[in-house]
Amino acid sequence: MLRVSKRALQDLEQDLERVTGKQGVLEAISEENERMIVQRLDFLGLGRHTNANKVYDALTSKIEADDFAICQASGCSLRDPGAAEKLCDFAAKLEPPQTGFFLKKEKAKQLLRNEPPKKIMAALGYTSVDEMLEKEDLLEVYSALRFLEDAEWQNTVFFRQYESLTPADFEERQIELKALHHKWAQAAERFVAKKYHNVSHLKELGVIFVIPIFLGVSGESLRLLAMLSHYLNEVKYYSDLFAHLAKRENFAYNVISLLRGDVIEDRLPPQPAEARRPRFLIIQRYLAKDDENDWRLFEPHVNPEALHWQRAEEAIVRIPEVLPNFTNGIAFWKDLGPVGDYFISETGVPLLVSFNIVDTVMALVRQKELLKYVYHHQEALWNKIFVAYYGQEEMIKQVKQNIFKGYFYM
Repeated sequence: MLRVSKRALQDLEQDLERVTGKQGVLEAISEENERMIVQRLDFLGLGRHTNANKVYDALTSKIEADDFAICQASGCSLRDPGAAEKLCDFAAKLEPPQTGFFLKKEKAKQLLRNEPPKKIMAALGYTSVDEMLEKEDLLEVYSALRFLEDAEWQNTVFFRQYESLTPADFEERQIELKALHHKWAQAAERFVAKKYHNVSHLKELGVIFVIPIFLGVSGESLRLLAMLSHYLNEVKYYSDLFAHLAKRENFAYNVISLLRGDVIEDRLPPQPAEARRPRFLIIQRYLAKDDENDWRLFEPHVNPEALHWQRAEEAIVRIPEVLPNFTNGIAFWKDLGPVGDYFISETGVPLLVSFNIVDTVMALVRQKELLKYVYHHQEALWNKIFVAYYGQEEMIKQVKQNIFKGYFYM
């Protein structure tokens, strides 16, 4: 399932057993995986040897039913003009926004004055930045950078200003969850069509925004709730890193590195067998989205992004606490992040099926394109292996201490 050789996994297990003294951990993970698959298949009325296509269809049907039940219980229809705002409010109840360390709004205004976002201003009919800032919501304007301004201009002109940021340019304030005004909808259509979702965020500003455009496909409400919860955790996580960096040198350089999601570029040299220690890369983004055969995915690693998704999955399972009249069995998805296995397809080919709720809802939303997702499951499984030996707090600590180096030894 991890797409690594049996020998590589055996070597890792031997190293981890030698260092921690824990025996049979991978076998226990495998047994738990099998037990949870059998339980969920039984819930779905399927046998263990059901073909991959039927398992996949049953999982996506479960997501579809849960999504419909959420809309009914919450009274939120995506046809409602206020749907984006309602779902933001719902997400905030599931995962209350926390306080973080973010770029001061006055500094953000200064950056816009220094390098006016001409396409945003043209779209809104302004010739003066000051007039725009006086009449428009600052965080909505910043959000529009994501979908109105050219990526090249953002990276080579606007965000170059970040190179001079200091800790004094940041402040403590609450994360903001915003449904953008409908006036942005038309301008953002291309962004939504390309990304195939209507939500994004700016870590440095502490804002998560929803564009009021919906694709009208099954699973869309549940996916949005999951993404909002994920971003609420991710923004808080990076905020804590910003605050940590405020006490160190090269603040601006390191903040920019975090915003880019930098990962190690060069392969590390092999260790001598007699002195080998468990070594884990830190991969802070989903490399498989760009290249499923990226060499780093085949190395032992941990992924903080998968931790944010784990917390989002936990929030989704809490939906009945917010909607007492919701009784659709959302607990089905509890602890399924790292769960998956190979099932035989109708043509006799083994196919990896992820039971991860995020993989499943993403696949449902893009069902017409026949896309299948497994990388959330795979990254969650790498995290689970590390946590089984060392615990989640140790993983968080190691990532925080070594994220710029890109790897660590245990």
